[in-house]
Amino acid sequence: MSKGLTVSLVLSLAACAPLLPAQDDSSIQPFSPEQLDNLLAPIALYPDPLLAQVLLAATFPDQIDEAARFCRGGADTNDIDIQPWNVSVKAVAHYPTVFYPMADSLDWTTALGQVYINQSADLMASVQRLRREAHDVGNLLTTPEQDVEVDDGNIEIWPAQPQYCYLPVYDPSLVFFGSGGIFGGSIVTFSARLPIGVWLNYDFDWHRRRIYYHGWADGPVWIARSRPYIQINSVYVNDNLRNLAVNRSVTTLAVNYGDLTRYNSVHQDVEYGSTRINAGVSSAAPLNNVNNKIIQRNTNVDDGRIDLNRGRAPDQPVARRPELNRAAPPATDAKASSQRGQSSRAQATHSAPGARSSGGGRSHGGGGGGRRR
Repeated sequence: MSKGLTVSLVLSLAACAPLLPAQDDSSIQPFSPEQLDNLLAPIALYPDPLLAQVLLAATFPDQIDEAARFCRGGADTNDIDIQPWNVSVKAVAHYPTVFYPMADSLDWTTALGQVYINQSADLMASVQRLRREAHDVGNLLTTPEQDVEVDDGNIEIWPAQPQYCYLPVYDPSLVFFGSGGIFGGSIVTFSARLPIGVWLNYDFDWHRRRIYYHGWADGPVWIARSRPYIQINSVYVNDNLRNLAVNRSVTTLAVNYGDLTRYNSVHQDVEYGSTRINAGVSSAAPLNNVNNKIIQRNTNVDDGRIDLNRGRAPDQPVARRPELNRAAPPATDAKASSQRGQSSRAQATHSAPGARSSGGGRSHGGGGGGRRR
């Protein structure tokens, strides 16, 4: 058979072959705008450099879980940078008030990571939509803690101080609708100051709807303000970080989407569905998945990351499942026993991202709320 005839035959067969389904397009059930708004409402008003790291880190929920256990076990924050986690996970680990709620609500975190992978442009449109609504009712303004800039219709939020950033603390069910009701005053407060470190190495290009690596060289004015106070190191500043590292396999992880209804603070009565399909996974999320802890995906009962061992220091004995009929080794001395007690007491309770509130008994007094209730 001649070479030309062989090529023709191959091309002919290829033309007749059935096309395989495009997995990344046809097998994904996208979140609606209402679902996106609810999912993003707790973090939409975060400063841009921190929000960028949260979205990237959300694609690594197992690392978030592991890092939280590491930090809650009494690890020194100076040890974060040498851990084998993604750079975005290391970045948010420097801020426990951001990091621990992500670890405590892994269904929310995993869903957020899936949306970032599958619907990045829709996600960013939702953030801008929410910011615009908070801005329009007077709840998103420039303050000593944050610099709010409107650029060609896009609302950018930057740290206002060169050495510190602040988390806005607000109730998502109020902040996008209006004032604090009969109590008056602002319904947005701010956390204690958080250090701006070299780990805030990403930011948003809102015009192109993307996150980009700035490497402390170029970008918004906040970077120039903070740069003199930043100690550059190769963990967070190197050319390899120009290509954003994300975990695309997050889209294959099971999520209890019913758990997400507790984030219905902006749009009420939104259902997320019990059979959402993610990137080629055709089975429904397990109904008994109370929260997407790592134990649901890990069969090693001795693993220090399982729920029985949450918050335990690395050198403490691992708890065993009762059915194994094996007791954990006793403490070898009084010092070890004391360390266990300290580790247990150190486990602070943190609200889920959707449960932050700035006003306790404040009532909903904002105009426009009825359009979503």
